[in-house]
Amino acid sequence: MYLLAGSYHRCVLAPEQLLAFLVAAVVVTATPGPDNLMVLAVGMSRGRRHGIAFGLGCALGCLSHTALAVAGVSALLAASPLAFTVLRVAGGAYLVWLGVQALRSRGSVRVGESESSRAGEPTLAGLFLRGVVANAINPKVVLFFLSFLPQFVATDRGDVPAQMAALGIVFTLQAALLFGLLGFFAGHVGQWFTARPRAGLWLDRIAGTVFVGLGVRLLASR
Repeated sequence: MYLLAGSYHRCVLAPEQLLAFLVAAVVVTATPGPDNLMVLAVGMSRGRRHGIAFGLGCALGCLSHTALAVAGVSALLAASPLAFTVLRVAGGAYLVWLGVQALRSRGSVRVGESESSRAGEPTLAGLFLRGVVANAINPKVVLFFLSFLPQFVATDRGDVPAQMAALGIVFTLQAALLFGLLGFFAGHVGQWFTARPRAGLWLDRIAGTVFVGLGVRLLASR
């Protein structure tokens, strides 16, 4: 990404600025949290392709928070208890709904089954969209972006919105890579378990419990 400055072009982010942000972003993304747990649960219960799809969805949801932060809507959300409460309840209820769906499942991915033979199971596109929504409607992620991105903005370089947009894109890309890897390796573990009798059913129960627990936690938070 480039900006026109006088008679020459320069990068929106300075190399040292980008490196410092990337290190911090990787640490934040790798730290155990709701997104990690959800990707891990889906990868183990549905398989690596589904885990990767859900993880990429969660990562892409970061772009919505970036847009909000750049537009300043996040500041309004942070200043409005009512808006925060509405988004918190919606996000918590959605996670609980995902958990209930998993708990009601009759079992997860089975080794040797084709995609078409699993009628009623969520598709890759469906899980991707679930990941996007689960991340996009989490008010804590909105507020995190509002407080995290500005710390790495260099005001002396000018064009603060462009810097924040670039930082948000960088965060999304590294999250997509890390969540994709997490979903891939969690899927390997899940496929090993699903080769055992009834293991798929129990993996769905574990995944459902994780989602319900995260949803209830979000609903109960202040």
